[in-house]
Amino acid sequence: MLPNIEIDNKILEACPNMQIGLIKANVVNGPTHDDLWEIITSEEQEILNTYLLSDINKRPAIVGTRSLYKHLGKDPNRYRVASEALCRRVVRKLGLYRINALVDLINLVSMKSGYPISGLDADKIAGNTLTMGVGRHDETYHGIGRGLLNIEGLPVYRDKIGGIASPTSDEERTKITCDTTNVQININAFAPEMPLAQTMEWCIDLMKRFANASMIEQDIFTPINK
Repeated sequence: MLPNIEIDNKILEACPNMQIGLIKANVVNGPTHDDLWEIITSEEQEILNTYLLSDINKRPAIVGTRSLYKHLGKDPNRYRVASEALCRRVVRKLGLYRINALVDLINLVSMKSGYPISGLDADKIAGNTLTMGVGRHDETYHGIGRGLLNIEGLPVYRDKIGGIASPTSDEERTKITCDTTNVQININAFAPEMPLAQTMEWCIDLMKRFANASMIEQDIFTPINK
């Protein structure tokens, strides 16, 4: 079952037309197949051919997310949007890390679409409601590969235990590993760029090809500012 989503009005004030592409599936994760890495390498070259470093933060989806950070009082240059950070690595010719099939295909979709994507081990999410609110002062949050992360002023997904995802970094507690068998993906479209339905379709196709995805559920969540 897809999670229920609730959005804080502070976020909707800045992004009244935001949408979230929700995908949930059973998967068989593992090391990244060379065929997937070839697709990633090809997309890296496309990014290199298309953008200068100074162009990346002008992509519509990234602009929308950065504007949300500013609205909430967070400096988007200190706390980079994940999709922006991925593209910056590519343009600086640092390359992407090869992690595992699911994480790498999610990074591929994020890089091409411009959307920050939360990829979560669904079995580690507490409850079936995710609330996107604003990070609080001294709220404990361990970003994946980043240690203790100051999420004050960041948009944050929380389950009934605490924070699990943000557009800058997801939380260690629910991270995807090679042992993940049930995945929850949230494609965060704070402003439109690549059509969201097309982004989801491509993501699902990659999941089928490289993570044996089955029992797939999907929906586009469009919140209403009350």
